[in-house]
Amino acid sequence: MDHDLVRRAQTGDPDAFEALALRSHARLQGVAVGILRDPHLAEDAVQQALLDIWRDIRGLRDPARFEGWSYRLLIRICYAETKRRPTWTSESVVSEAYEPVAADEYNAIAHRNQLERAFARMSVDHRAVVVLHRLQGMPLEQVADVLGVPVGTVKSRLSRALQVLRAAIEADGRRQPVQPVRQEVV
Repeated sequence: MDHDLVRRAQTGDPDAFEALALRSHARLQGVAVGILRDPHLAEDAVQQALLDIWRDIRGLRDPARFEGWSYRLLIRICYAETKRRPTWTSESVVSEAYEPVAADEYNAIAHRNQLERAFARMSVDHRAVVVLHRLQGMPLEQVADVLGVPVGTVKSRLSRALQVLRAAIEADGRRQPVQPVRQEVV
């Protein structure tokens, strides 16, 4: 991240903040979707995080810590969102593919959906660790800093999350797979 850009945004420069927001949006969106499992809720969380960043950026002491600080703000919003939303909502990430697929693509979609169902069974704490460490590539120490927990807690959450994923995938694999129905066009 460009530290000069952060410093300029801290002085109230709207152009600098716009540039920061544009550079940060994709990474924040990826984390939010990973945690919330819903692209619409994730976009709302990112927008709220950007508002909070704009409001609070003057209080950031070290511009070099902007990235971790912005993740921390976003994750707090994601946690709050998971507490607010009803538990019965469907996972819209799974239901993205409404158009018909070829038979050879069926297995790829089935595996993606199986992984999505397994991921949805994890707690938000576990999803946050997996998203930050495995999907965003953050070292465990940085994940601990972003989440505000000890490194040992991050390690145990990651271990537990991977156990939950494995168990969910194995349980899902024991179900009878549903084969696509082929309809002939007359």
